[in-house]
Amino acid sequence: MTELFVMGETAMGFSESVRSAFRRGETNAVVRMSEAEIARAQAAGDPAGEVEARYSLARVAIRGGDLPGGEARAREALEVALRSGDRSLEERPRHVLAGIARMSGDLVRARDLYRESIALNETLGQPKTVNSEYHNLAFCELGLGNLDAARTLFAENRERVFHNGWDDFVPYVCVAGAALASAEGDHPRAARMIGVADAAFAALGQVPDPDDAADLARMRAAAMEALGPTTFDQEYAVGQLLEPRAAFRAG
Repeated sequence: MTELFVMGETAMGFSESVRSAFRRGETNAVVRMSEAEIARAQAAGDPAGEVEARYSLARVAIRGGDLPGGEARAREALEVALRSGDRSLEERPRHVLAGIARMSGDLVRARDLYRESIALNETLGQPKTVNSEYHNLAFCELGLGNLDAARTLFAENRERVFHNGWDDFVPYVCVAGAALASAEGDHPRAARMIGVADAAFAALGQVPDPDDAADLARMRAAAMEALGPTTFDQEYAVGQLLEPRAAFRAG
């Protein structure tokens, strides 16, 4: 994959390839591809390629637990985007900066950044990304204790995902279902929904984004503590066999 890119893969082709590699958890490949793309893009005067590559390195840093490093790479990407004058290039760096604020626990700032990102993506006419940022906004509301607001946002997102057939977002809808169940103290349902989410990611050959992976780990630990390992495993196994839409209908 790296060799094909070095031989002249377009920025769009790089974006598709590197994001797929990241979703599969191929961290080393992402780093190699991104470093090569930065060199190519700078030589070619291609800000889109450079932004995508720096954004990808930011995601790798976050996945490795290096939030300051991730923020630095995202700010570098945003600087390139701002110099280019192309507002569409601001979208991914701003998304990452919001995610870092959320993972750092600054939920009020994260909420503001996600709202700004939503407004930008509405201007750019990107409804799928708008939905994704509403998903993240809902997690901020959940973390701030605004359960009703989070419940409403999660339900609206789920309806959009299933209605529009956005299959690649289905696992994240399941993560949201687990998070809501955990916040409501329904740990058996949380365990089942974690099973549904894990199975949904596996069906797509993907791994969760870093912030969602962190959320799943926290919910898994809470459910395990509340239920004990045996009961957790039983509920989780049930969830692994549920189709996502059926899981939500089951209540």
